[in-house]
Amino acid sequence: MTTIKAQRGNFRVFFLLGFLACAGLLAYALYTQFYGGLLPCPLCIFQRVAFAALGLVFLLGALHGPSGKGVRRGYGVLAGLVSVIGIAIAGNHVRLQNLPPDEVPACGPGLDYMLEAMPISGVVRKVMTGSGECANVDWAFLGLSMPAWSLVWFVLLGAWALYAGFRRS
Repeated sequence: MTTIKAQRGNFRVFFLLGFLACAGLLAYALYTQFYGGLLPCPLCIFQRVAFAALGLVFLLGALHGPSGKGVRRGYGVLAGLVSVIGIAIAGNHVRLQNLPPDEVPACGPGLDYMLEAMPISGVVRKVMTGSGECANVDWAFLGLSMPAWSLVWFVLLGAWALYAGFRRS
């Protein structure tokens, strides 16, 4: 009985820390937007949605605190899958930022317009192909752009979730 409580408690702590990391990253992104003047491009918005979804999985796992090994692994896999989606989005953004200037796609319509004028599948396809505004590097820390840091965080949080879900007590 004690080991089940310990496993449940440890899982909750791991997932709560994952949630707090996602919340902190989103809070910083909003801070840079509203107080730093950095307007997010469509790929940045998609990355925010992926962090919010990942944070939600972490929060649900922390609140649920399952005692069963299979359910804990399920939460770990689900968080890992959401992380992979975030990795794909952030990786595509980093790729666009590293294209030679003559290969950068032209700027497209805004995300608001696309959401009104296209079905969601068309919006996703259009945003993932990127636009010129997504290739701009407006912020960097330790030589990495914000999408590159997002990529690092998606990898770390995905590994964290898998570790929490599959670790032995």
